[in-house]
Amino acid sequence: MDEDGNTSIFNISYTNFLLVGFPRLQECRSLLVLPFTLLYVTIISTNALVIHTVVAQRNLHQPMYVLIALLLAVNICAATAVMPKMLEGFVHYANPISLHGCLTQMFFIYFTLLLDYNLLLAMALDRYVAICHPLRYTDLMTSHLLCLLAFFALTRSLGVAVPLVVLTAQAQFCRTAVIQHFTCEYIALLSIACGDLTFNNQLGLAMRLVTVTFDLVLLGASYTRIIYAAFRISSGGARAKALHTCGSHLLVILTIYLSGLSTSIVFRVAKTVSQDVQNLLSATYLLLPGALNPLIYGVRTREIRQHIEKMLCGKESP
Repeated sequence: MDEDGNTSIFNISYTNFLLVGFPRLQECRSLLVLPFTLLYVTIISTNALVIHTVVAQRNLHQPMYVLIALLLAVNICAATAVMPKMLEGFVHYANPISLHGCLTQMFFIYFTLLLDYNLLLAMALDRYVAICHPLRYTDLMTSHLLCLLAFFALTRSLGVAVPLVVLTAQAQFCRTAVIQHFTCEYIALLSIACGDLTFNNQLGLAMRLVTVTFDLVLLGASYTRIIYAAFRISSGGARAKALHTCGSHLLVILTIYLSGLSTSIVFRVAKTVSQDVQNLLSATYLLLPGALNPLIYGVRTREIRQHIEKMLCGKESP
């Protein structure tokens, strides 16, 4: 017996697990297959439609639309990292997964999540240059700069996701082989690990706080300057267009950050909340941006909306 009262032997660690998402809904889990399958198909199809529109229309080959397409491509990857295994769990009570499979899934969850954050920063920079320095926009927002921004986003995402996965891989999972979650999230894996996990918990929390705080400060400062500059535009039409575009970006930012914040608060503070509620918030956190982002950009961005309507209906919106 260890000092924490656990009877598990630390040199024995599970390498195969069972994912049990929504444990109190197991009797009606088959009823969840259809709505979540439709959600997955909707996420893939709507994101792919907007991406195809941006790629197919040459007049949309501009930095803002390219960044939107990249963000939506990340949405597809994020949903694909979660949904197939989640749907499998609705079909089978016990959803087996290996340690390597679990770590791979965890990597893609956090890698795509961080890519979302970094692309939002790149989009804020694009709007800052477009509205605050419009005469220099074409000189500054070049394809070379877009490649640098993409490289920065990939590097920064890897720099956070890889240490989390490596640190988790070194843990001993001796408490149980059952993960009370539909996916291999960092906190879900740590909940079945044994030994001293103080460093793991502190590192995970510190990385999240530093990343989110840093990004929110930059986003807040950028959009404050952008909105201030937009209100100073003399042309009413140009001012309305600038504010409308920024409004779309701000809606996406609020969707991503508020859903993540609510999940973190529940995990860290509300210990009395049931596992099903925690898992439902995680599902919202992981899937809601992928469902809403293509609707926000496809409906609110006039240039994209016009091409989609022309492609689907043979007509353009005014």
